[in-house]
Amino acid sequence: MKRVNLDEKLAMFSSHWDPHVVAQYNGNDVMVVKFQGDFPFHHHADTDDFFLILEGEVVLDGEGGDSVTLGVGDLCVVPKGMEHRPRAVAEAKVLLIEPAGEPNTGDPATAAKKPHI
Repeated sequence: MKRVNLDEKLAMFSSHWDPHVVAQYNGNDVMVVKFQGDFPFHHHADTDDFFLILEGEVVLDGEGGDSVTLGVGDLCVVPKGMEHRPRAVAEAKVLLIEPAGEPNTGDPATAAKKPHI
């Protein structure tokens, strides 16, 4: 067992769209990330995408023009294969859960590295 304080982990970096692994759970990476601006539209062919908003506000744009606005304490699961794009006008802090090694863009060639902190 290991205690993980999300505020402490988020204070360790200032970059945006740069997920950091803080724990692993049943073959999944539990990550914290800071969003600001628009992330490119993308999809994950083989896995759902889990978002939990810790601070700020995030809009998830989906295929067909559907959007959902998420605030602190809100979570959303984007179904596998669905085109989506997160965006945040002001900095938002988010917890993500994905299978270990899943590229954040759905494409290993364009994905950010996921350092463990």
